[in-house]
Amino acid sequence: MLLEVNDIDTYYGIFQAIFQVSFELEKGEVVCFLGRNGAGKTTTLSSVVGLQQANSGSITFQGQEIRHRKPYQIARMGIGFVPEDRWVFSDLTVRENLELGERKKSGKDHPLEKIYTLFPRLKSLEKQHAGTLSGGEQQMLTVGRTLMGSPVLILLDEPTAGLAPLIAQTLGSQISSLKAEGLTILLAEQNAILAMNISDRSYVIDKGTIVYKGSVEQLKGEPEMMKSYLGV
Repeated sequence: MLLEVNDIDTYYGIFQAIFQVSFELEKGEVVCFLGRNGAGKTTTLSSVVGLQQANSGSITFQGQEIRHRKPYQIARMGIGFVPEDRWVFSDLTVRENLELGERKKSGKDHPLEKIYTLFPRLKSLEKQHAGTLSGGEQQMLTVGRTLMGSPVLILLDEPTAGLAPLIAQTLGSQISSLKAEGLTILLAEQNAILAMNISDRSYVIDKGTIVYKGSVEQLKGEPEMMKSYLGV
């Protein structure tokens, strides 16, 4: 198993945000983490990458416990994280943003030209300052910069949030291309239909607790679950 998360609890001060959350990913899988806004998706992903320290439980990546490691240490192990906030360096060009994501020992899985093949729009904008890009373009840039580090596993937090439907569909297709290349992806999304269409398995979280786990096809066959927890 590539990633195993077992019974983690995470707090913000005295407020407990997630309760005994457990899930796993095998190499090459795309797994979607679904739930309404505030259900605990972002906290769970942040706990995996060390941005929010899980207070208990176990997080194992490639057989190594990572719960107490710093975010930069986790990133160096091969876990990439794309936050919902679309963190870009506004005063740097698109190309400069991408080059910041490259690590000398990361290998050649996603060199610059490969990123431009995946996101051809970025190639045409490579000399433009990142702060002038649209929301969709900034999201592509954030994903591309993360891929420059050649991660083994990439966590995407609400990648289509705030994007126009057509742009969201385009980004979904690009994520599918990464899946076809064998990249392991954990996708947290409110857009349940888009997420399920590109995922192998799904977890549903509500009020910080996992309420469903199983195949995407099984979830699609649970209309009450879809309506109650996903609003679909």
